[in-house]
Amino acid sequence: MGAKNNAKRKGKKGGKGGGKARVAGGVSNDFRRADFQHSQVQGSGTMQMFVQQYAPVPTATDSLPRLRADFTGRDDDVDFLLGVLDPERTDGLPAHAVLSGWGGVGKTTLVHAAGHAAFERGWFTGVLLVNLRGYDPHPSQAEDALEALLRSLGVRPEHVPAPGAGREALYRSQLAARERAGERLLVIADNASRADQVRPLLPPGHHGLLTTSRRSLPGLGRMRTVHLLQPEDAVALLRAALRHNDPDDRRVDEEPEAAQQVAVACGCLPLALQITAGLLAGDPDQPLAERAERLTSAGRLEGIDDGEQSLRATFDQSFESLPLQQAELFRLLSLNPGPDISTAAVALLAEQSEAATEKLLGHLAAAHLIERGPARGRWQMHDLLREYAHAQATAQCERSRPSRRRYDQARARLTGHYARTAKAADTHLEAGRAAIAPLFAGREQALAWLDAERENLIAIAHSEGTTETAISLGFSLGRYLESRRRLQDLVTIRSLALDACMAQGDILNEAGAWNNLGGALQEVRRFDEAIEAHQKALTLYQQHADTHGEAGAWNNLGIALQKVRLFDEAIEAHQKALAYYQQHADTHSEADAWDNLGIALREVRLFDEAIEAHQKALAYYQQHADTHGEVGAWNNLGTVLQKMRLFDEAIEAHQKALAYYQQQADTHREAGAWGNLGLALCEVRLFDEAIEAHQKALAFHQQHTDTHREATAWNNLGVALREVRRLDEAIDAGERATAMLAEEGDWFRTGEAWGELATTLEAAGADPVRVKEAWERSAAAYTRAGATEEAESSRGHLDGPPPQQSAEEEPTASS
Repeated sequence: MGAKNNAKRKGKKGGKGGGKARVAGGVSNDFRRADFQHSQVQGSGTMQMFVQQYAPVPTATDSLPRLRADFTGRDDDVDFLLGVLDPERTDGLPAHAVLSGWGGVGKTTLVHAAGHAAFERGWFTGVLLVNLRGYDPHPSQAEDALEALLRSLGVRPEHVPAPGAGREALYRSQLAARERAGERLLVIADNASRADQVRPLLPPGHHGLLTTSRRSLPGLGRMRTVHLLQPEDAVALLRAALRHNDPDDRRVDEEPEAAQQVAVACGCLPLALQITAGLLAGDPDQPLAERAERLTSAGRLEGIDDGEQSLRATFDQSFESLPLQQAELFRLLSLNPGPDISTAAVALLAEQSEAATEKLLGHLAAAHLIERGPARGRWQMHDLLREYAHAQATAQCERSRPSRRRYDQARARLTGHYARTAKAADTHLEAGRAAIAPLFAGREQALAWLDAERENLIAIAHSEGTTETAISLGFSLGRYLESRRRLQDLVTIRSLALDACMAQGDILNEAGAWNNLGGALQEVRRFDEAIEAHQKALTLYQQHADTHGEAGAWNNLGIALQKVRLFDEAIEAHQKALAYYQQHADTHSEADAWDNLGIALREVRLFDEAIEAHQKALAYYQQHADTHGEVGAWNNLGTVLQKMRLFDEAIEAHQKALAYYQQQADTHREAGAWGNLGLALCEVRLFDEAIEAHQKALAFHQQHTDTHREATAWNNLGVALREVRRLDEAIDAGERATAMLAEEGDWFRTGEAWGELATTLEAAGADPVRVKEAWERSAAAYTRAGATEEAESSRGHLDGPPPQQSAEEEPTASS
């Protein structure tokens, strides 16, 4: 290999010195520096040939660098690559793989790790490494990479063919010869930007090829995307990097929460973590908490820069390689404040067709500057890339007024789209509404859109501040968020709408916003604040003589008053609401007031009047074809029927409600119906069916993380279990209920639960001291709730506490 043959005719010696010989054609030959140590004489007679064999040319087939000390968290990726490289594979496919992912995610270190692991297994006799510099200003061309690989294989520079097919053929021939000699090489083509950089490097036979790129490069082998590290692996990388610099650096172990914050601020991106570890190593006294605060309080990209490596510079390389249209779309995507975006919304941003938009988005995804979302037709961007894209958009706006105007218009198109579509979706959720927007085929489709866009809609409301858009979203999203039990989001969105109304001096909408906020505060059990909000709404409606709005505020105030057990005041509020609705001949809203009045009347044991109220509500709901309202009234009527010991009729009423809620997939209200049905079944001594009903209610409440209703379900389940002498389970259920209700601050229900638990303990023959303590806790809780009569009953526990009242009513708020 690498020998050079110089055949010379032996002739007469020349003049003095005899150091030169002449041959035909006048070519001068000089052997003074030739080494004939390995020469052979061939031929005979007067014709002899000297064959000069040069010394072996060095090769570079052990080029794999040492693995980084902080490599971690890539077991699945390494296993994937080893599965591709395994010489015992039987699928007949070449041992070629392509790793793609955005800059700094650790692709190069990963292929090095896989190379070391494969080499240790004896699968390869050598490794060839070539850096294609795909994102440098002047990337390597395939012919340059081939020359580098040939020289690593020991081919002398003068024997490397000119760029073209000959160079590629020699590369394949060299590898084929190695295979025949029993060798197997692994080629690592690092940092490619195009498939044509790699395609000529594909090795023949059983040799392996691993390619890394920031783009997806199909056709070069099995493809795999390298994702960000998991948070725990990111922390492990930070720890390893710090200890590599100083084995005594214990900051990660001493500040675990701060270490987690640093990892998250770095986006769990290996490059960002390594740069940050370098900065921390340079300042060994800096607490991790201080570094975390610095990374989150200012621009993160500026904070991830050690003077030699910079995350921004890495992103610049990827961004600057984009064609103009893709670069512009990448900047525009930063205008969406939420975590992901649909193709249709991006098309509005870019003012182009969905087909053209989807094509550009696909290119950005292939470049790993965005990612395909969990649902088809949705796209997402990592926070660090979003910050970078926003910086690029800001810079573009600062360069020219037309750019700023274009971006402002794009943002307005997007926010307008979200606000209009949310309003249209809400028409499908408002029971009994006559005018339903045709944008959606029905309620399910409207809910599906709202589910997909929820985070975007809330982010838009935040970003829009005091604009009309914030007001519109605050009024449009209430029913949806309440039905999906996104209660903190509900409070937030209605607070934002109120702030916007007040900033704009929009008094009438401000009254409605106070009313809606009060309803949201009720859902999170902030009843005193809810009462105050409804009273503010009342005042504003009264100032403007808006008696219809005032009726809605009275209705909602009555619900809040019930929650704090001020039933007489609640009855008065609902009666005022009724009077105003009747004055306006609004029988649909009147149905809501009748239904809520029935709940309050039940609580003061005016059962006949309560039944009459619910029946009037039923009639009006039926008149307006409001099935949702009708079913709620049936559920509430059932609880009154139970109090009158009309259990068969009560069971029928709850079963009607249950069937409807199941049909509507309304698991929140279905849980309430199961709970009420379980109480009725218990009364007719169908205890097994009652237990099953309470268990279903419990599961749904847990699914919705509704702690208060979950506690009520535990209490009711404990009672049913006691009846079938499953006393250990009943005690466990009762203890859960008491703890959760006390945590929620519902002292009346806590008193109930302690009373039921005391009864269960007595039935189980528990220590009398423990039983007495339960009764005392019941009395104390009732006292805190202001329930004097119930407290006295618990102290005497002659007849036990009043029968448990843990029904799930369905009050109907007025928006």
